[in-house]
Parts: sequence; C-alpha cells; structure tokens
Amino acid sequence: MIFGFIDEQHAAGRGVEPICQVLREQGLQVAPRSYRAWRTRPPSARALSDAEICDRLLALRTAGPAGRPAPEILYGRRKMTAWLNRAMTAEDRPPVSKHTVHRLMAELGMNGLVRGRKTRTTVPGGKDARRAGDLLNRQFSAPRPNHAWVTDFTYVPTWSGFVYVALAIDLYSRAIVGWSVSTIKDVAFVEDCLAMALWRRDQAGRPVPAGMIHHSDAGSQYTAIRFTDTLALEGLVASIGSVGDAYDNAAAETVMGLFKNEAVAAGSPFRDGPLRQLTDVERLTTDYVHWYNHARLHGELGHIPPEEYEQAYYAAPPDPPPGESSHRKTA
Repeated sequence: MIFGFIDEQHAAGRGVEPICQVLREQGLQVAPRSYRAWRTRPPSARALSDAEICDRLLALRTAGPAGRPAPEILYGRRKMTAWLNRAMTAEDRPPVSKHTVHRLMAELGMNGLVRGRKTRTTVPGGKDARRAGDLLNRQFSAPRPNHAWVTDFTYVPTWSGFVYVALAIDLYSRAIVGWSVSTIKDVAFVEDCLAMALWRRDQAGRPVPAGMIHHSDAGSQYTAIRFTDTLALEGLVASIGSVGDAYDNAAAETVMGLFKNEAVAAGSPFRDGPLRQLTDVERLTTDYVHWYNHARLHGELGHIPPEEYEQAYYAAPPDPPPGESSHRKTA
C-alpha cells in the first residue's frame, strides 16, 4: 500500500527521495531503495492468481447478450467458487479456495443475489373440488428422473397487466421440465404446462412412465375435475398438498422464488428493459429455463446443472423397479 502511494506520487512528477523523507517524518520507515526493489520485483504467484480470478469475475458484468451481465453474476460466494473451479478444471488449472473467492468478491463489491419474499398466488379449491391426497408428505426427493414432478405458478407484473407463469419441476434433478405463460390463470393454463413437460420428455428420449406422481398445491386449477381427469388420461397419479400449507409444496415454491429473483426482478441479466406484455415474459422465461437447466449450478446436486445430473443417471441407469412400465397410457 505504501509503495503504491509512492508510485502514484512519482507518476505525478514528484521525486522518490523527497517522498520517502516526508513519509519518514510521519513515522513510516521506508527507503528509496526498498521502493525501487518493489518496482523491479516480479508479481507474486498469489497476485497473478488473484488478477486472473478478478478478470473472470469482472467479465461477468458484460458477458451476457448485448453486453448485459451474465446470469452467473447472480451467484453468491459458495456457488461462485464452484463455478470458478469447474472452469479451472476444464482448463487443467489448480482449483481456487472458497476463502480466496470470498476475499476477492468482497474487494470487488460482488455479493450475489439476495432472495426476496415469497408472493402468494394460490387460491384454494372449493369445498366440492375432488382433491387427491398428499403422496409426497414433504419428502422432496426422488430415486430417478420422472418419478415425481412438482408444479406451481406465479405472477409477473407487466405494463399491460399480470402475466402468469407455471413451472413443472422434476424432483430428481430439479430440472424445469415444462412451463407455460398466460394472462389467465385457468385450468387450460396449467394443462399447457403439463403438456409441454410430457412432450419435451418424449422428444428427449426420456418418456414419462405410467404412475408418475404429479404434485401440486391445493389451488383451484389443480383440484378442478378437468385437470384431475387430464392427469388420469395421461397415466399420472395426482398428489396435492393440504390447504394453506406452503411447506407441502416447498420444492416448487423454491424454484418459483429463484425464477422471480433471478429472472424477473429489476436488474436481472435476463431483462433488457421493462416487461411490457406477455411476449416479453415468454422470452424471459425461455431464456431463464434454458440457463437454469443447462448451466446454473444447483447446490443440492453437488453444484452441477440439472441436465448434467440427469445425463449422468442415463449414462448408467439402474434396473427399473419391478412391474414399472416404461410408458404411460394416453388417450
């Protein structure tokens, strides 16, 4: 720090000896030859490593489309450490410690995203709604892909009014397997989300088996007879949490919270301006889901993306459970 000050003063045209003399008069013992040795000494290995990491971190501010921030700028220090180490490993470089990342992010003023408060969108089904039981019982894990999905929806304010976004999430990999966007939160809206999820799984060569659990909260859209019949026709088993209990669908609400904070919030890397209408939300959702599935590091998966986690499963799949069909029955 002292030598840096001398360097600044010397660059401004002041002599090294007078600067050192003034510093000694102030109680700082520094000699001109010490400063000159510092100038000619090569940077330390730590300084070079810090500079490289800082360059990677600062590059995130403009690495997105059209010079916007890259989505990884949302990471906190723990996840940023995992992201940096994945890049280092790919380049056959030594890993970086979490303490180094913590220190450098603090110096650069990078804190990652702080989660916001959850917004309630669920309207409980009526007393006469035919509601299935809770088959998950807050056990939000699965032994394989397409064993259980959870789903929920939220709203996004735009200039033209509220736009609703529904997501379907696989509990094994936390992948977003389907989504839909609408200005009306009716049964057709959540059916579109389910239809997309089933279609995408079929297209990926990962068909949904008969008997897969489809879990949701007790919202009127999910408890409607029409939606219950749709699940039955697709060969899926309905599971619904209790009324007024957010914990019964906590896994879906967690992903919804990530979506609202990482994609929708002002300043998000996925926004290039105000959200004016439904098409803006469709584009934002599509971009976010692709990044979430293919690039976003997930803490519960060992800091790897959901798609990579599923690929590892299908690379060496275990034997299917006895009696399980590989395809569901469809109408």
